[in-house]
Amino acid sequence: MAATASQSNLAGLPRRLVQDGIVSEQQLQDATEAAKKERLPLIAYIVSEGMADSRAVAVAASHEFGVPLLDLDAVEVDLDVVRAVDQNLITKHRVLPLVKRGKRLFLGISDPTNLQAIDDIKFATTLSIDPVVVEQDKLEERINSAIEAVDTSMGDLGDDDFDLENLDIGPDEEEDEIQKDDVEDAPVVRFVNKVLLDAIKRGASDVHFEPYEKIFRVRTRLDGVLSEVAQPPVALANKVCARLKVMSRMDIAERRVPQDGRIKMRLSKNRAIDFRVNTCPTLFGEKIVLRILDPSSAKLGIEMLGYEDHQRLMYEKHLAKPYGMILVTGPTGSGKTVSLYTGLNLLNTVDRNISTAEDPAEINLPGINQVNVNPKVGLTFASALKAFLRQDPDVIMVGEIRDLETAEIAIKAAQTGHLVLSTLHTNDAPKTLTRMVDMGVMPYAIATSVSLIIAQRLARRLCDNCKEVRDVPREALEKEGFTAEELDAGVTIFGPKDKGCKVCNDGYKGRLGIFQVMEVSEAMGRIIMEGGNAMQIAERAAQEGVIDLRQAGLNKVKDGVTSLEEVNRVTIE
Repeated sequence: MAATASQSNLAGLPRRLVQDGIVSEQQLQDATEAAKKERLPLIAYIVSEGMADSRAVAVAASHEFGVPLLDLDAVEVDLDVVRAVDQNLITKHRVLPLVKRGKRLFLGISDPTNLQAIDDIKFATTLSIDPVVVEQDKLEERINSAIEAVDTSMGDLGDDDFDLENLDIGPDEEEDEIQKDDVEDAPVVRFVNKVLLDAIKRGASDVHFEPYEKIFRVRTRLDGVLSEVAQPPVALANKVCARLKVMSRMDIAERRVPQDGRIKMRLSKNRAIDFRVNTCPTLFGEKIVLRILDPSSAKLGIEMLGYEDHQRLMYEKHLAKPYGMILVTGPTGSGKTVSLYTGLNLLNTVDRNISTAEDPAEINLPGINQVNVNPKVGLTFASALKAFLRQDPDVIMVGEIRDLETAEIAIKAAQTGHLVLSTLHTNDAPKTLTRMVDMGVMPYAIATSVSLIIAQRLARRLCDNCKEVRDVPREALEKEGFTAEELDAGVTIFGPKDKGCKVCNDGYKGRLGIFQVMEVSEAMGRIIMEGGNAMQIAERAAQEGVIDLRQAGLNKVKDGVTSLEEVNRVTIE
């Protein structure tokens, strides 16, 4: 009776082990005390001391709690999934991330009642956790081998090892050391470094740190779409903010006004990544956004941007001209900078003097004289342009034409034997010409200087590994803009696989450009000088064979490289 009464005090897996005769009650009591002293999970201690057979414990746990049983010898651990979880949590709780399916993470665990481990990893990853019972001895072996493999391999980041606490990371300047007394909190340092490394590995373009009244969230923009990646405790918001401001050489005491900075993260001897950093005071703290600047994007080659063959040839033709103005238009985040830098990279030869005025310079290109405008000290786009014209330029790039003075100087430069590249914020190519008229530029100056306009958008590219054929009715395709001739010839529509596959993000991987490339012809020049509107220019462009952004997007759908949903997202106004 005493034994029965004593057993009734047991709960969960220990009670099942005693009931099945796997361990005695006395052994269990001794093991519980010893495990506490050694700070080990109870099951890990029982198996490591040889008190019970690992297989028998796993079977008992599976039967008791209805959790699936898995033999680790039959699976191969995905190191990318292991990297997604903080190693401290893995070693602390002795669990192993096995497989990720969408928003679900399958977690190898020897004791499914270890709710603390499940909750901690759920919080850290923001994923739904599905526990899977595995044998303790095999689990220990796999945890050690997986962590060792992760430590010696950071995927595509490079060949060197990385220490999250000791990354060479700091301002984009090699000057004086700055004091970091209050922001060298090791957990904060590791958290920030891990977020930045994960963003680089996934190919994100931006990282957002956002404090609110009751939550503090971290989001990344991947292929143009924002998604939440972490929700650390609200108490960490100020520490994370201070850490990022020190790294980017900002004033950590100033919280009332926006600040700009830059971070250089050196991953290895041969690879470094730059971040452009901006802070903005909000109701509950400073929101910080980091733009990841990838120098390799300027060296992709014009063939990789997504131009149709005739569009690419048109761009190259006007880049080869000694004078004139090329304008690239589109909303923020549409890839204008990459298009301009790709053109500059083609022009970057030893016999050309190239100067750029940017706010700020995003990609460093050796051989090109790049200037960051600074209105606070009087260095505006207009003043930089005036200086360039006294420096014997061949090619000038202006980050953005924002005012009449900048527009007039740029046009004069294009008219006096210089090739000028710049951007404007308009929705399509024809509206760019009327926008310049609205700014106050004389119509005849526009007609005689602007030679090419490229309007563009960025759409997500379908994953080649898992894209699926969609059955779309003919009537629906006609409403979307496909012609009867195209449909008669046969059009296959592809779409993303639900939740995607292991190599993509929800059925998409990477992005591609959708372009409208319009050469400003003599007929268009006459329309401008006669006071015509954007609609008349668009009609003339269509007569000359220029396809609009919508048709360019539908061509990408016909080619099977993106989906109809994506084209609708980026081209419907």
